[in-house]
Amino acid sequence: MSLYSTIKSTGAYLPEKILTNADMEKIVDTTDEWIVQRSGIKSRHIAADDETTGDMAVNAAKQALERSALDANDIDGIVVATTTPDRTFPSVAVKVQAELGIKAGLAFDVQAVCTGFVYALSVADNFIKLGQAKRILVIGAEKMSSIVDWTDRTTCVLFADGAGAVILEATDHTDGLDGQGIHSTHLYANGNQRELLQTSGGVSSTGDTGHVVMQGREVFKYAVSYMADVVGEVLEHNKIDASQIDWLVPHQANIRIIESTAKKLGMSMDKVVVTVDHHGNTSAASIPLALNEAVTSNRIKRGDMLLLEAMGGGLTWGAALVRF
Repeated sequence: MSLYSTIKSTGAYLPEKILTNADMEKIVDTTDEWIVQRSGIKSRHIAADDETTGDMAVNAAKQALERSALDANDIDGIVVATTTPDRTFPSVAVKVQAELGIKAGLAFDVQAVCTGFVYALSVADNFIKLGQAKRILVIGAEKMSSIVDWTDRTTCVLFADGAGAVILEATDHTDGLDGQGIHSTHLYANGNQRELLQTSGGVSSTGDTGHVVMQGREVFKYAVSYMADVVGEVLEHNKIDASQIDWLVPHQANIRIIESTAKKLGMSMDKVVVTVDHHGNTSAASIPLALNEAVTSNRIKRGDMLLLEAMGGGLTWGAALVRF
């Protein structure tokens, strides 16, 4: 028997306010055509001024817990992926723990920007495989609207807010790739490229959070290259063919990057979960939000093989192969 981390349930939360491209035209010098052509984004959700990343994480976690038929006391730990925490410390994870009434256990945040959820999933998976936890709540939550420069049309039209969550549960089986669970995770970073996508500030440098600064063309180039590399690695590591992937669940940053990855896999876009058009780029929240939408709309079904992949600031990138 082998121990696997299976996704027991999903949850999500999106702020009430929706900002369309027409609304963006009133804020900065841009057009709907320009935004859609370069990113595929048509609208995005923006959190209220008094709504924090932690608030959104709690709401997504509550939904995942409700759908799991578990009690808060059944959860052994919480890992939150976020770049926009409520406070420098304590972590968003401990806020979720307190708000949901989860017992004392591991609770911490990880930061890998848009790749954050894949990193968090991998960390939680390792805790479970080592037998150190049976059930872990994994959340991706961001309030990216709080760190964008609303006068910079190259970035403010891209980013948005929201939270997504999954509950991982330890299961034993001997079915190999045919069985449910996370079968492999692949994580990378290249710190030499950190200045391609970063913020202009920080706690120990400027004393404030700063704003997102991005060299868009360079980031796009590396995203296409790194995604192709990590997708190939997943297939080779698991000794499978691209045809065995039922669904691609990518980070929702740019429709052209998503289409490029699908082409690499030889996959029809009908088998790719796309939410970037109405979610925008929610950084660490984008994959769990997309996963939740596909699960709740009954597109992704139990037994489907999923490939999750992302790239973000750092530069960081990674992927996970999961039998849902």
